[in-house]
Amino acid sequence: MHILRWIIYIIATIGMSIIVWGAFLAFLGFISHEIKRFSGSSKVINIGNLRHDFGVYLLLGLEFLIAADIIQTISNPNLEGLMVLGSIVVIRTVISVFLNRECAVSN
Repeated sequence: MHILRWIIYIIATIGMSIIVWGAFLAFLGFISHEIKRFSGSSKVINIGNLRHDFGVYLLLGLEFLIAADIIQTISNPNLEGLMVLGSIVVIRTVISVFLNRECAVSN
């Protein structure tokens, strides 16, 4: 069980790292576009591309976090844990559906 806790921790850390990395890249892209806009070399900023790219990272990170939650619940099954996992999966699934829909619209 100790090894399983480490596996869960590693998978969750990977998921959080992907989300943070995506947010960092989106922030850098936004700053880059703003600098171009203020310098006059670009008049229109396409925020849709930045949102799409960040959405991809966010979705991938959420999938890793769901995997960690599923492994944790399977390793220690109880009614409360299953209810919490179910609600987390529903919330993350709704977020994923809307992010996928928005990413599809921006393409």
